[in-house]
Amino acid sequence: MTLADFDYDLPRERIALRPAEPRDAARLLVVGPTLEDRWIRDLPALLRPGDLLVANDTAVFPARLRGRRGAAAIEVTLLRPLAERPTVWNALARPAKRLKVGDLVEFGDRRAEVLARRGGEVDLEFSLDPEAVITLARGQGEVPLPPYIERARPTDRRDTDDYQTIFARRVGAVAAPTAGLHFTHDLLNRLRDTGVERVTVTLHVGAGTFLPIQGDSLDAHVMHAEWGELSPDVAARIEEVKARGGKIVAVGTTSVRLLETAAREDGRLRPFSGDTTLFVKPGFRFRVVDRMVTNFHLPRSTLLVLVSAFAGAERVAAAYRHAIASGYRFYSYGDACLLDRAA
Repeated sequence: MTLADFDYDLPRERIALRPAEPRDAARLLVVGPTLEDRWIRDLPALLRPGDLLVANDTAVFPARLRGRRGAAAIEVTLLRPLAERPTVWNALARPAKRLKVGDLVEFGDRRAEVLARRGGEVDLEFSLDPEAVITLARGQGEVPLPPYIERARPTDRRDTDDYQTIFARRVGAVAAPTAGLHFTHDLLNRLRDTGVERVTVTLHVGAGTFLPIQGDSLDAHVMHAEWGELSPDVAARIEEVKARGGKIVAVGTTSVRLLETAAREDGRLRPFSGDTTLFVKPGFRFRVVDRMVTNFHLPRSTLLVLVSAFAGAERVAAAYRHAIASGYRFYSYGDACLLDRAA
């Protein structure tokens, strides 16, 4: 398949600029053998007692910093500290062409030295540990919303809360795992009362999630590395649920990627901690996830490729056509779908 197989036209008014209120009032398209229009709040009726919901507990931090190199204004989006040298952060810079190795970028009373530049990416040494850099970002930074929202309206204080999921516990994401934005305490309580269990994994979503696939070949695309963790206790819990016939229901593509990264060839799960560059595309053999709650994704994106691999490209294309015709809201703040894994 080529990238053209994952393209579609979306009317501008279908792009959601704010989340539904309350969050579980978003629409939900159930994509199985047929299509069914439901609501996120209907999930307790759509899942079964004994199923296990797996959500991503990463927390977004205000990773965009505005600094200066001399008289030049520099915008930096922090991605993550380097594992081998945690005082150095990989970051996106604009305009990166104004930076060279050895330059100092000032962020208020703090400075960072440019150690390397690769196109629009830079490595910045802050001489601070990662927690101190995150504290700096919390004091000076902004939440970097997806470009299609920022082009339509300015970021505001409301986004700080809106762009954070109810599961958020571990700080480190540049972008929200947006399927989790639909869940409320009331919905989680009703799922628990129905007999649906819940665990969390961690995948710190990077800015690479916003990047389109370049060219027409899926095979040529290289995924940005993202750090994730699956604890021994959660791995054992998932194994237990699968052994007794329960379904593993992933909340979002990030949870899917982490779980499938941690899966062995025989389908068993192992604890995992480290980077994943897994690119899920048609032909991928899913070993863990049975169902997925996910948003409607951008055309020509790795996320649309992933859900097409999971549920079947023709089925997903039909679902997207239905969603557009039926007025569903798309992308990060938009509505969602519940996908069954294709046979």
